[in-house]
Amino acid sequence: MTPHAIARHIKTWGLELGFDAVGVAGIALGAAEGRFEDWLGRGFHGEMGYMARHGRKRSRPALLQPEARSVIAVRLDYRPHDDDPLGVLADPALGYISRYALGRDYHKLMRKRLQRLGSRIVQETPAQVFRALVDSAPVLEKPLAQLAGLGWAGKHTNLVHPRDGGWFFLGELYLDLALPADTPATDHCGDCRACLDICPTQAIVGPYLLDARRCVSYLTIELHGAIALELRPLIGNRIYGCDDCLLACPWNRFAQPTRVADFEPRQGLADRPLLELFAWSEDEFLRRLEGSPIRRLGHIRWLRNIAVALGNGPGGPETAAALARRTRHPAELVREHAAWALQQLQTRSRCCR
Repeated sequence: MTPHAIARHIKTWGLELGFDAVGVAGIALGAAEGRFEDWLGRGFHGEMGYMARHGRKRSRPALLQPEARSVIAVRLDYRPHDDDPLGVLADPALGYISRYALGRDYHKLMRKRLQRLGSRIVQETPAQVFRALVDSAPVLEKPLAQLAGLGWAGKHTNLVHPRDGGWFFLGELYLDLALPADTPATDHCGDCRACLDICPTQAIVGPYLLDARRCVSYLTIELHGAIALELRPLIGNRIYGCDDCLLACPWNRFAQPTRVADFEPRQGLADRPLLELFAWSEDEFLRRLEGSPIRRLGHIRWLRNIAVALGNGPGGPETAAALARRTRHPAELVREHAAWALQQLQTRSRCCR
């Protein structure tokens, strides 16, 4: 087969495995490397030290995988069916969880499919070496996906496709075969600034520039310590991640629901009351969230996040009692956030008398 024929076959095989889009990119990421290093230099990665730990392996695929000559980029849609995220955000009694985390963890599922794709490529083409990657190594996945034609990095820094929106996961296959790259996707954000205006913490400090230290996803997932006092009221009822920029993006009116049953909500997480989630013991947390990406958060930070959400809500005797119980939790992180939340409720109660 010619390189062009091989590329066509790989895309067909990827779609047969259930990926929603497959593209081919080269390994030259010069412009993206400069932007990424500037972002690191501004300190916008916060406590995510792993972003800088591997030098330029992230932006130079051949440093990570010496045999790499091409990158196969894949997309897998995850938006749930019959979902009402705006309704959940509007109800302070409910806990909002980023829609990508409502079902089973995508890492293993995508990696298994990529491994199968890589094995078929090695079996049926001259390729001999591949490496499947799903958040498992330092990779600039969004620039690679853009080079492969899967979408462009919008002003919120997430990838967007003009026909399919942006509710999707990305994965990569580093391949030791030089293949013709697809036409890179072009930017269609135009003058729109819906994502910048909707961000609850104003973490999108400029078009295409995210200060992760202010991002709700960073604060509720990546941050291990206390959430800054000035940012807590802005988090609202978001207890694991944030989708506001995706919800505001006009291109997402074209997004289709997932075809993967494992990505549908489990344990009622799409719209579960905060007080129910706050009452989970550590054993219950681990049991109910087995196979979920949320499990890696750990019970202590789970309680930290929910305490903040409860402090931002309407309160009431049951909420106050639940928070008071958590002020006696063994972990200082939980005690401090529960005490803050209780104080917020008490302050608002006095103001409303």
